[in-house]
Amino acid sequence: MDQRIAPTTTPAGKTRARGLGIPLPGTPGPANAITDIDGVLVGYSTLIKGDGKLSLGHGPVRTGVTAILPLGRNGVGAALAAGYHSFNGNGEMTGASWLEEAGSLSMPILITNTHAVGPCHRGVIDWVARNKPEVANQWLLPVVAETWDGYLNDINGSHVTVDHAIEAIDNATGGAIEEGSVGGGTGMNCYAFKGGSGTASRIVDYGHRSYTVGVFLQANFGSRQELGIAGVPLGHDLAADNPMEAYFSGGPTGAGSCIGIVATDAPLLPGQCKALSRRVPLGLARTGTAGSHFSGDIFLAFSTANPDALNGRFPKGAPSEKSYSHMDFIPWGRMDDFYTAVVQATEEAVLNALVANTDMVGRDGNRTPALPHAKLVAALKSRGVIAG
Repeated sequence: MDQRIAPTTTPAGKTRARGLGIPLPGTPGPANAITDIDGVLVGYSTLIKGDGKLSLGHGPVRTGVTAILPLGRNGVGAALAAGYHSFNGNGEMTGASWLEEAGSLSMPILITNTHAVGPCHRGVIDWVARNKPEVANQWLLPVVAETWDGYLNDINGSHVTVDHAIEAIDNATGGAIEEGSVGGGTGMNCYAFKGGSGTASRIVDYGHRSYTVGVFLQANFGSRQELGIAGVPLGHDLAADNPMEAYFSGGPTGAGSCIGIVATDAPLLPGQCKALSRRVPLGLARTGTAGSHFSGDIFLAFSTANPDALNGRFPKGAPSEKSYSHMDFIPWGRMDDFYTAVVQATEEAVLNALVANTDMVGRDGNRTPALPHAKLVAALKSRGVIAG
């Protein structure tokens, strides 16, 4: 496939997976990002400060907040079909019970570190109350998810605040977005390399038109020995320089978690969104992970079609002949190409989070190396995956 049809670098000039010549299946959207779905915005608040020994509340900060707005800021409050899947529940995604019950999503999605869920939850409420008071007049059950960054970050310090959550929402934009150590992904690790935020998209042709499926990941999972890229096991080739797993010697490897958000403009039912979310682990598995018991892997998918057809706010007045909602949806028997798109975009999103990164040193001098581009390319060339 022509690797030039999608951006090979991030807006800041960091190399993405395609920039290394890694062959990846499927056709990406213009930005090869979740923001290729019209209306979807992504924003970051990135916190990097300090160095030295861990001291509660005063240690090195390597963390942040990511905000994903399904229909932009103006669309907050419109209920979209949505579903979630917990591949492994050693993690948290607030609002999941109501998501499962109502099959709808109407709020910004925030992703942060494990111990910062509280201020982010409050931050969404404050933002909605300030900017969409008519929505805040009834109950708000924000969706906030997390992964653990305590190897590099002073995770027990109250560094992430309500204001950072609001900042991430206010910063949200469309088009090409930054990847790697930004937002909630700032202090995260993947396969014991520097991980974090990654995204990708795929175009799905459907009869008379095309739809887009986009994936955004906060990648913080996997042990070094598991890593595979483009179908090539690379744990042995890239085994050197692994301070993180040496630090946890004797403990479980592969821990940390992964949060995945899937967006599409294809009209889907809530159950079909849930089916998309169940395909994210298949994309992760293409990069090698077997799914550690200590990795909380939770995924959410939503459709921007049929906006507000699933409005869950308390209706006024008695039911009438107009008190019905209607939805278009892809027939279940036509879903396979959308499943494939999720798997392909998920695989590439992991690789983008790994490739678009640099070494990071955090609390107590703990260091995580970036995926070594030259060694990776050499290993893939030696197997004939990349032309030599």
